[in-house]
Amino acid sequence: MNKSRELARILSVIVLLGSTFFQAKAQNPSNYYVEVPKTFSGGLVGGASFSQVDGDKFAGYFKVGVNAGAILYARLSNTFSASMELLYTQKGSRSNYNQNSSSNKYTVTDQRINLSYAEIPVLLNIYDKHKSHVGMGFSYSQLINADETIKTNPESTYDQSKYPFRKYDINFIASANLHLFKGLYGNLRFQYSVVPVRKTVDYEFARSQQFNNLWVLRVMYLF
Repeated sequence: MNKSRELARILSVIVLLGSTFFQAKAQNPSNYYVEVPKTFSGGLVGGASFSQVDGDKFAGYFKVGVNAGAILYARLSNTFSASMELLYTQKGSRSNYNQNSSSNKYTVTDQRINLSYAEIPVLLNIYDKHKSHVGMGFSYSQLINADETIKTNPESTYDQSKYPFRKYDINFIASANLHLFKGLYGNLRFQYSVVPVRKTVDYEFARSQQFNNLWVLRVMYLF
């Protein structure tokens, strides 16, 4: 009999504690059931850029490069956030067919432009209910290295170093991020220079102004 009373007493205590616990969760469900949005979140991004240089007389996103770095989000509301990135980005172009020079003196059999930048994009993003988001903004890029090689028939005597690339690049950016799993996202981005990356005068192998034009395909993980 004493054992039955003791068991009943233990069960009543368990029921009381359980009801108190679930009542507290019901009053403040965000602590348990709903993920509390972070004001700041950061992560890593990495992928490939597919580039061309508008103005080099060749078309096609045949130059493949690296686009990688870190990203920081600042949540402004349930719908909007601002983001800033610090990236290493490779841009440029690569020919895939023969092309005559402006004077028709040369046939360009191969032309490659390799541009490496330290890039800082700043975007405003809008979210859907699944955490996927799209963004638009601008980036400032500082040129780290520039290299251009041209093979012609007959061989050209032009000195490409007389036509340097601008030390910076300012891009318009449109970006889309698909939420895949937890902190993992897939990212597709388009970028285009808003100012010429090079101005040339009497250069047979390019128009007077050149612009970076690229698509970027990346994955992003937010911690």
